[in-house]
Amino acid sequence: MVIKVLGAGCSRCHETERRVMNTLVQMGVAADVQRVTDIKEIMSVGVLGTPAIVINDKVKCFGRIPTTEEIKKWVSEEK
Repeated sequence: MVIKVLGAGCSRCHETERRVMNTLVQMGVAADVQRVTDIKEIMSVGVLGTPAIVINDKVKCFGRIPTTEEIKKWVSEEK
């Protein structure tokens, strides 16, 4: 599973990445978590705002910090 956290590096992007990492630990799931800060790559995904989460090339969320429960649901769907 590949999880990308898209964003320029603001505090909201860091919080989103932290939540993703903590959720994976809680669930005992291994994943390749990547932070994407390159604006061209972010734009290529088609998101309209950051932070954003992309799991296995599917945009799950953008423009807000997701809840832990949302992240758990998305990870379970993609396992």
